[in-house]
Amino acid sequence: MQRINSKVLMSGAEYFDDKDAINAYMDNRVPVDVQKAVAEHTKIADCFKEAGIEVIKVGAPSGCQDGVYAANWALVLGGKAVMANLPNKRKAEEINAEDTLKSLGLSTVRLPENVYFSGQGDALPCDKYLFVGTGYRTSPEAHPLLTKEFELKVVSLQTVPQLDSNGQPVTNPVTGLADSFFYDLDLAMAVISPRLIAWCPEAFVPESQSKIRSLHDIEKIEVSLDEAKNGFGCNLVSTGKAVVMSNHAPNLKKALQIRGLEVYTPEVTELLKGGGFIRCTSLTIA
Repeated sequence: MQRINSKVLMSGAEYFDDKDAINAYMDNRVPVDVQKAVAEHTKIADCFKEAGIEVIKVGAPSGCQDGVYAANWALVLGGKAVMANLPNKRKAEEINAEDTLKSLGLSTVRLPENVYFSGQGDALPCDKYLFVGTGYRTSPEAHPLLTKEFELKVVSLQTVPQLDSNGQPVTNPVTGLADSFFYDLDLAMAVISPRLIAWCPEAFVPESQSKIRSLHDIEKIEVSLDEAKNGFGCNLVSTGKAVVMSNHAPNLKKALQIRGLEVYTPEVTELLKGGGFIRCTSLTIA
């Protein structure tokens, strides 16, 4: 398989917290053990290195509870970084993110301020395609702008909303944005290699399911709703030869091993209190 995700950027977990519950997984009544989060973050980095991934560590943005989730800082391809426009409680990360990427020699592009974009978390490159989420953390207006910047075929996708007890879509009270247990696309889909994805059909609305199924040049591994939502199975990093993924998605793990991939499964419990997991902690830069 062709190698992908050969170099990633990681921040730090020193300021990790869940006091501002900005997604469907977060509960500010649940205490966070920062030392444990830091240890988990270190273990993820160690697994990346064992999988043959070069890890660049940078300081965490001061006081930013979600700064550990560097995947949301930008989408980086071919030496260019299209910077994210993050929700209100994450805005403070943006300047630090851009300065960091510029210091690494990347050229940066800013989208209009009124266009939300969740960076790599909501934009997954796969061969000639760029799978992009919409409806939660990325505005529809971002899609043609990404097409222009990267000259890939954007496949616009939408995951299912979080629903209240009356079956109505939930608006996050902190961000004011619509919410979903798959608010970023990388919670519902993973690129294993340029011609292979893992995805959870039940995480997508019917129209998006049809779009994905119609891509006959892409092989697909189906992930159960339980392994995607409760096991964070899709939130992984693959090099095309090795995968660093959740220890709570056994069926997906087996499917990957059958295809000859080496699998690393660090135990992560604290960082998921922020609604992010293994892929969320790393921004691919090469």
